[in-house]
Amino acid sequence: MRLADTPLLTDLYQLTMMQAYHDQGMEETAVFEFFARSLPPHRNFLVAAGLEQALGFLESLRFDSEELEWLNATGRFRQSFLDRLERLRFTGDVHAMPEGTVFFPNEPILRVTAPLPEAQLVESRLINLLHFSTLVASKAARCVLAAPGRQLVDFGMRRAHGAEAGLLAARSAYLAGFAGTATVAAGWQFGIPLYGTMAHSFVEAHDHESDAFDRFIHSNPRAGIFIIDTYDTEAAARKVIDLAKRLQGEGIAVRGVRLDSGDISTHARAVRALLDKAGLDEVKIFSSGNMDEYALRDLMAAGTPVDGFGVGTKLDTSDDAPYLDCAYKLQEYAGKPRRKRSEGKATLPGRKQVYRWHDTDGLMHRDLVTVEDDVQDGSPLVHRYMAAGRRTGPQPDLDQTRRHCALALARLPGALRTLEPAEPYPVAIAESLHRLAAQADELVD
Repeated sequence: MRLADTPLLTDLYQLTMMQAYHDQGMEETAVFEFFARSLPPHRNFLVAAGLEQALGFLESLRFDSEELEWLNATGRFRQSFLDRLERLRFTGDVHAMPEGTVFFPNEPILRVTAPLPEAQLVESRLINLLHFSTLVASKAARCVLAAPGRQLVDFGMRRAHGAEAGLLAARSAYLAGFAGTATVAAGWQFGIPLYGTMAHSFVEAHDHESDAFDRFIHSNPRAGIFIIDTYDTEAAARKVIDLAKRLQGEGIAVRGVRLDSGDISTHARAVRALLDKAGLDEVKIFSSGNMDEYALRDLMAAGTPVDGFGVGTKLDTSDDAPYLDCAYKLQEYAGKPRRKRSEGKATLPGRKQVYRWHDTDGLMHRDLVTVEDDVQDGSPLVHRYMAAGRRTGPQPDLDQTRRHCALALARLPGALRTLEPAEPYPVAIAESLHRLAAQADELVD
């Protein structure tokens, strides 16, 4: 078993609470919902992601003999409880917003309805999966909005916080509108298009920069993009131009050059002028090096002639907003509404639906969070994906999810599409939810 698949990837208190539930026979239906309490600073929206991984985790949930033996050896758990874990499978329902949906605080993007011990156990891993993928998808969406029409590629695996993070970041970025990734395993796992150039080390390993370019393209004729800022950027561009003219007779095309340091705008203008003067207007300029949505915005505003960007560290780590104020909370148990009343962290009980309305131009206008059976004439955002532990049908593939996200971003009001903080998008809480909260308060001491 891979570590990411084990149900032991959880917090200890999930198991100790489960043992107490087991001892008391508390296995009635519970409803938990995952939501964000607030937006990170300077963010105007979030993009839901990670549902596919969450469903896969729930489908495969089970303890194997090695895990149960280890739990027994800790001395913390009674044998009757361990016997229950041996039989445990996820048997519940899952409702969620489709991946790629734009959402806002207090809107549940996933709901689990299952026997209490099952719904409790999966809390930590579900938050882990949904939280990270949503973080990266949301930042990637901002990059896409900041550089419309430009090719964006995920370059961040090497500085991601672990292998799984690198893979899921590539997936989330593609979902949000990136063209592809440099991470080969993401191409293998998810079918994401792969992009790559060459490293400075390849140039440095040769005595002559021109030899490095010549040998690289003859070994990789489909990968004709050269990094040209190892030594002197403009001098390297001239070497690429000379090589491109020689390669024409061999039917090999130089596709582009990459800039990775220095004043990108100044170098890009100089290199573009050299390429155009040589009649190589089809050769693209690709740039990388500490890119994020703010750098992209500034380069675009300056009219920098760059055709594509590699966005790495700041994307895969979501460096300016490395976490969400999010939660997975009990909203109903045994048919009764439940809620938390803690100061600053109060929740609204019940099974919820989110409705969205659009204006006459098709742009998002307002949302309403209400109880599930309070049917409205807006568009419902929460749908069922799993029933009795099984998926309800074929799920959208990654390209379909990517198109859904593109449509969602296109429907954002203009103020929300910018990188500047905007007036909060209107999300109303239905009176029915406030009444249910009052009812829940009457049920507890």
